[in-house]
Order: sequence, then C-alpha cells, then structure tokens
Amino acid sequence: MKSSAALLQQLLFAASGVLGAITVDINDAESVKAAAALVADDLLTFYHGDETGETPGIFDDEDYYWWSGSVLWGSLLDLRARTGNMSYDDVIFQGLQWQTGTGYDYLPANWSASEGNDDQSFWAQAALLAAQTNFTEAADAEAQWPILAQNVFTEQSFTERRVSDDNTACDGALRWQIFTFNSGYDYVNSIANGLYFSTGAQLAWLNDNKTASDEAIKTYDLLTDIGLVTDDFDVYDGVQVTGCDSVNKVQFSYAAATLLQGAAYTYNYTGDETWKNRIDGYLDNILETFFQDGVAIEPACESSESCNTDMYFFKGILHRSLAWTMKMAPYTADTILPVLKTSAAAAVSTCTGGDNGRMCGFTWSNGTFDISNAGAQSSVLGALVSVLEFTNVASTGSSASGSGSSGSGSSSTGSSSSNTTNTDDKSMGTNFGISFSAIVGGLTIAALFA
Repeated sequence: MKSSAALLQQLLFAASGVLGAITVDINDAESVKAAAALVADDLLTFYHGDETGETPGIFDDEDYYWWSGSVLWGSLLDLRARTGNMSYDDVIFQGLQWQTGTGYDYLPANWSASEGNDDQSFWAQAALLAAQTNFTEAADAEAQWPILAQNVFTEQSFTERRVSDDNTACDGALRWQIFTFNSGYDYVNSIANGLYFSTGAQLAWLNDNKTASDEAIKTYDLLTDIGLVTDDFDVYDGVQVTGCDSVNKVQFSYAAATLLQGAAYTYNYTGDETWKNRIDGYLDNILETFFQDGVAIEPACESSESCNTDMYFFKGILHRSLAWTMKMAPYTADTILPVLKTSAAAAVSTCTGGDNGRMCGFTWSNGTFDISNAGAQSSVLGALVSVLEFTNVASTGSSASGSGSSGSGSSSTGSSSSNTTNTDDKSMGTNFGISFSAIVGGLTIAALFA
C-alpha cells in the first residue's frame, strides 16, 4: 500500500496536466520525487514475486537473470533513502530476505548451481545498501544486512573461489563463476573482482573493518596487475585464466562505476591520497567514455542495438555509483551532479511509452521511447533519484550483531525461496551474457550480443 505522501505527490503530478508522459523539473526536488514515484510504480509492474504462487525476490520472466532482482531492490532502497517513500518496504524486505539461502550468503538452492561470483555480490551490494540506508533489519541476527554481505565477502575470499597455482598474473584473482561445470569458470572478469573490492570497501567503512579493506585492496591490485584496469583507468571486461594474457577489451559502464564507488569508499575510510587520485582517474574516464553530451550511454551495445537483458540495468548502476561517490568524496559533487542532472532529464524524456503513455525507454540521448523492460525502467529510476539528497542514510558503524561467518562457502542445501530445484542456467551472463566473448572468442560485439 502506498503512503499518503506518495499518493498525494502523484495526484498533484496528475492534476498539473501530466496524464501520460512524465515531465519533470530536474532542479525541483519535489518534482523529481513525484516523477520517481511514478517510475517506481511502473517498474513494479514487471515484478510478480509478491503474488500467490510466485517466488519473492526475483523477476518471474525467464528473460531476466537472477541477479537483476537485487538491482530492483537497490533501486527502491535508493528511492526510499532519498525521498522518504516507504510504501515499498514490505516487498523490499521480503525480496531481499527470501533469496538469502540457508547459509545466509545469497546462495539459494534454486540458483546455487548456476550463479556466479558477480551474481552473489550484487545481492551483497543490495544488502549493504539496506544497511547504509537504515532499512528495517531482520529479527534473526544471522539474517541482518551487514552479516549477509560479510558472509558473501568471506566466501569469496576463500582459495576455492580463486585462481591458484597458476604462475601468472591471474593467480589469486576471483573467478567469474563459482563452480567448475559452468562456462566462465576459467575466466577472470572485472565485474566479479570489482564487486568484491566494492563490498570489502563498504564493509570497512560501515564496520571499521580494516581486514576487509586490506583484502579488498589486494584484489583491486590484481586487476591492475592483470591489465583489466589500465593506467588511464580503462576497465576491460576480462581475461581467460590460461596464460592470463589475452584481455577482452570490451568496456561496460557498470564495471567502471563499481570500481569508482569502491575507490570512493576506500578513500573515505583510509584518507589515502592514492585513492583520491584513482577517484579522479575513474571519474574522468567514465564521463568521457560512458556519457555523450552529459547523457549516459552504453557504448558496447547501444548504438548497434545489441544490448541484452542484463545491459539495460547498467545505466542505473552507473548513476547510483556516481551518486554514492559524491557521498563518500564530496569534493566530486561539482563535477558529478551537473552530469547526473543532464542525464536524468534526458532519461525521463523517454518515458512516453506503453499503454499508460509513461513507460521509460533506454536510449536516452534520443529523447524518445524505444523499448520497455525492467532494466530500462530501473535505470531511469536510478537516474532520477541520483540527483536527490539523502534523507535517510547511516553514519559509519553498524548495530548488527554477529560475526558474519555463517556463510556456507559452497552450494546451499536448501533455501527459503522455494522447495524446488531450478535447473535453468540463469547466472548473470552465463547464458550468452556479459563475458561470453572470452569463451567463444573471435566474435564481433554486434554478433556477440545479438
């Protein structure tokens, strides 16, 4: 049920004459909040996990990978933290808790056989966002948000998850996939390692956990040693473990943005000027590579119209990471905020589609509606809320109890999400997804993502 404030916002918005397409004054916080409420409502039309017979936490459409549910909850948590809109609290809580698995590590039995390290980490990121935005905690201490994230981080620190005895630069890096039988097990990519780095950096900031910071930085250093992060802060997709020398140079916004956010948390936590320099390097590169005239783009697939289901979520992750970078490194706001506003205004200009005349599109630079899906809708929501100030965010330090060591380190044997086993290969990108180019080799981008 929506809060009265949210309903009032939407009624006022409609009364102003906006009965179809969404319009917004990007410099007026109340206008942005009203627009965001509508976009959020429309985003949830893609979600049915709170309906009888459906699985909470994930999109039921087979086109969506398991990880994308975490982005949905992250988008709504950001909305809540920046607008005070608590109307989605019950569905957010149910979704994030339902997918934890019996090991409290986001390895639910339904997906444990196919999920990758990046999939698991995206859920940890959502849990950390819940912790940092003062979202309702679980009564069970083992299921509290920082504990869930710590369990994921601990498991991904295990040798079993990493390349070992390889005698190449890849030695010690986190593998893309968790299990040997999944395509991509012998691939090291920037997003899995970048998410590990970001998770550790956030845990360090939240809980004053120097060990997490140190371990996260070790993995970051491996990315530079391997060549997945260059001196100019280009972030490449990944590399095959064998030889560890054939880098796939495709670039995606969410990988670079994830590393920027991790660098911002690390700088805030350590005060080390090295990390300030890295923030500046990533920021310059991101604004040049992933924005066109101030509007977010996904250059690897957007112009060729070859983006897959995963990629429609990336711009929202990009906007969120930039917004949190401003929070952790306030000196960046003068550079970041004007770009976020330009991009968000362009994003909402695409919200003219669907039966209701306000569903949002993906190619923001065109200013016209092109496609409707959960990723595009989520990204526009992320863009809108990124320009707002926080109304509810934690300071450092967590009230959660427990050691965060209850994760299984292997496939969970059961899950609260379902009593059936899903054998579909729905790991993020495992089925013709993000890093598949490294497996098949020699494909063009257009062919790869068609």
